[in-house]
Amino acid sequence: MVSILKFRSIFSTRPYGAVRYCHFGSERLKLPPRVGLFWDLDNKPPNSIPPYEVANKLRVAASSFGVVRHMIAYANSHTCSHVPLPVRERKKERELLNQLENKGVIKRNEPYLCRVCGRKFHTNDKLVNHFKQLHEREHAKRVNQIESAKGSRRVKLVGKYSMKMEKYKKAARTVLTPKVGYGLADELKRAGFWVQTVLDKPQASDRALKSQMVDMMDHRRIECLVLVSDDSDFINVIKEAKLRCLKTVVIGDTPDGELKRTADAAFSWVEILMGKAKKEAVSVVENWKDRDILKRLEWTYNPDNMVTEDENIEDICDQVDDAYKDDGGAWWELDSDHVDINNQPHKASSLSVTR
Repeated sequence: MVSILKFRSIFSTRPYGAVRYCHFGSERLKLPPRVGLFWDLDNKPPNSIPPYEVANKLRVAASSFGVVRHMIAYANSHTCSHVPLPVRERKKERELLNQLENKGVIKRNEPYLCRVCGRKFHTNDKLVNHFKQLHEREHAKRVNQIESAKGSRRVKLVGKYSMKMEKYKKAARTVLTPKVGYGLADELKRAGFWVQTVLDKPQASDRALKSQMVDMMDHRRIECLVLVSDDSDFINVIKEAKLRCLKTVVIGDTPDGELKRTADAAFSWVEILMGKAKKEAVSVVENWKDRDILKRLEWTYNPDNMVTEDENIEDICDQVDDAYKDDGGAWWELDSDHVDINNQPHKASSLSVTR
């Protein structure tokens, strides 16, 4: 058995970028590739679409290529504080509707309901004032208690207030207006993104996102890279990822951009929002599998690395001899030859008895 293990250790090698497997009992399961989703918010902001909804659709589309392990978004402070024109128009409509409700010109059929305590109000302004004076102050007190506590007391307070704080956050999204911008960073964080804000300098967000992507590739944390951007400055990063045998996907609005032509697959912003990208990703993954099989079957002639058949056989024999040196005999000797001779008469007598 020892000799067999040595023989296997000589010829078992794992190349760079090999497929990862998980050994579950006697079965060997192939693990899905790890996907990294990188979003350039300066170049592709959600604009009029709710950020939480867009983030969830991006995550669903990226999950078609494997297991999404990392979702990262970079933006400067101006992008996070900027309010798009459609959002500003909706705010103006809400303010006009509040004024008409306060004057009694418009009456709503159903009253406004507080999602925290269940109280009902006839106007939206009364609901907002109630929410700020009561629930917002209670939430601030809970946060201060948790921040001031330490050790086990802090853990108990977090467990005690977790349900109430989550209920407050859900109700505050529909009642309160975000203090900064329209809540872009908070909504993306709620969807699972890691949002990083950089300084308002030219190309600051692009440089930070590039370094993050290269760092992920250096540490081999991803096997598939999904980029949400139309910026051609990321072409070199996409090429580097392909050289490292990573699958690359680009999501953007430019139909024939150089960035999309460089990547292995590309989708438009509309396809992501309508859900078509998830359906098309199935055929893309199948094409990738077929391409990998064809690459394994390819053979290229390289005279420098060519080894004659006799040299190859001699190398294999030398390696086998080295593996069997510690067994105390030649490789052609069987294990049955090392059986003690004194045991042979005993076996013969036993055979005669059985007869």
